Parts: sequence; C-alpha cells; structure tokens
Amino acid sequence: MRELTDKLYETRNIEKSEFLYMLENRTEESDKYLFEKARKVSTSIFGNKVYIRGLIEFTNYCRNNCYYCGIRCDNMNAQRYRLEHDDILNCCDLGYKLGFRTFVLQGGEDLYYDDEKICNIVRDIKKRYNDCAVTLSIGEKSFETYLKYYQAGADRYLLRHETAEKSHYSLLHPKQMSLESRMECLYNLKKIGFQTGCGFMVGSPYQTNESIAEDIMFIKDFKPHMVGIGPFISHKDTPFNNFENGNINVTLFLLSVIRLLLPNVLLPATTALGTLDSNGREKGVLAGANVLMPNLSPVNVRKKYSLYDNKICTGEEAAECNICLRKRMKNIGYEIVEERGDYNEKA
Repeated sequence: MRELTDKLYETRNIEKSEFLYMLENRTEESDKYLFEKARKVSTSIFGNKVYIRGLIEFTNYCRNNCYYCGIRCDNMNAQRYRLEHDDILNCCDLGYKLGFRTFVLQGGEDLYYDDEKICNIVRDIKKRYNDCAVTLSIGEKSFETYLKYYQAGADRYLLRHETAEKSHYSLLHPKQMSLESRMECLYNLKKIGFQTGCGFMVGSPYQTNESIAEDIMFIKDFKPHMVGIGPFISHKDTPFNNFENGNINVTLFLLSVIRLLLPNVLLPATTALGTLDSNGREKGVLAGANVLMPNLSPVNVRKKYSLYDNKICTGEEAAECNICLRKRMKNIGYEIVEERGDYNEKA
C-alpha cells in the first residue's frame, strides 16, 4: 500500500487496478500515510491557506426528480422558496463584509430564473464587487446558456457528475436524465472557459468499488479545476430514505487520492462531512482539502434547502459561522484567507 501511495505522490498517476487495490485494502495505518502525503502536497502549493466560498442557496424549486435529493420535484413536503434579485445582493453585501471573495449561487433547476435573470444577478454582483468571483451551481443548461453566463461575468461552474458509471447513474435518476447529457455539459463548461467543477456522493445507493474507480478515472482524465465530494446522506422524503449514509473514512481517503492526482485542484471539505462528523471539515482539510463553503443564505430559508437530513449550520447567523470556522481552522494550524482563491495551473 505504501508503495502505491508513494507512486501516486511521485507520478500524479494511478491505474484503475491500483486504485481498486488501495481502496479495497485500506487500513488505518495506510490511510494515515496517504493523508500525510496529500497534506504535504496541499501545503507545498497553498501553504496553510483555506479559501472560503459564500454559499447562497437561492431557490429550492427544481424540475428534476433525482431519487436522492430532498428538493426533488415530487417531494410535496418541501417548503419551497425563491430569493429575489435584491435578496441575493444583500447576501453578498453581508458576505463581503465578512471577508468572502467568492459567492456561490446554488439552486435547483428552477425555470423561473431564466437566462436574463441569472445574467443580471451575475452582472450586478460583479459590478458591485469586481474583486470577487462568482460560481454558479444550477444544473444542466445548453451551451448557449452557459456562454451567456460566462459573458455576464460568471467565473466558475460546479456540476457534480454524481457517478461516471452509466448503469449506476440510471439507478440514481429518472429515465429523462442521462449521464451523456451531464458529461456533455461538463465538457461544454470547460470549453467555454469556466473554472469547472465535478464531483460525486461517496456511498450513494448501489455504488460499488468499481463505480468509485470509474469516478476517479474520469476525474483523472477530465482534470477539473474543482472537485466536490462528500458522503451520501439520506433524506426522509426520498425513495432512498432507508439507505445507509456514506462512510467518512472512505470520503477522506478519496479526498487525499484526488489531491495527489490533481495537486492544484480546489477541493472542498463539504458541509456533508461536517454533518456526519462534528470534526469532519477539519479532517477533510487534514486529508488535503483547501476550501470551505459556509452558508450566506438568510437563516429563515436554510432549513428549507434540505438536500439531505440533519444539515449543520442551519440556524447560525453567517457571522457566527464565519467566526467559528476561523477558530476551527486555527486550531489545526490553518488560516482562512480573504482571497478569491482561483485555480492556478502553475501554482
């Protein structure tokens, strides 16, 4: 195991069979060694910096019906909401004062927000804060729509691929959705010039080690600028309500593998990690992650944006959460910085 970790560390490459061997023969000792190597790579590039992104969950309406998601269109128990243009700008105003230099606009695929509305929001954020980056995470769109977003000033786009295995994708989504469409969107985003992010849930229903290996091979070949992975957490109002949650340690293992494969990648320690383990985000950073995404959404809507159950920080004010995270990072030797934190190929 140590030999394979060393090979990955030195060559930034791994074969599928080698990855499967590492995944299936993990031990506490081998994980510890892997984390050390990933941390070494991360600190050699970023030092002890951790970038923060201000997450604004601006709509929980969604046209899709993904089987794992709490805001799926068939969930009649979801309390739906939308933030208007000025509400979103108010979130950015607060975030800027707190030191955020990236705003992430995330929502379901809500057709109320047509191209004009999204582009106007992006333009106004960039006009007000020209030293900030805007990330969009609003699902599958046409090439033409993505291009409009980019021309309006959006810098990054996060679109989790969810799984790179076609048969697995069909078990997580209704038949109207396809892996081919998701992948086409990702390649379009990269072609347009977005800093592009993909990702998947660890421990999602019907996931196998082979599925995870396919994900890692896709990420290796696609070379995204950002990768968002976190443990699957079930939601009571979905068809997957009785499935077990994903494994924290496997998630940390995968974060380290991704850091070694893609040394410069922007890699979040997700809220889902912190939901399943009170020290999950710290553990994520110590496994090679370098991004945190605190919530800037108004407190009165946070519980309504429920992709999974028991999400943390749904009641804290943004300022409280920000202070808490800074202390948590300081306690493990890291520092939250007030920078955009763009992807840098040459870092």
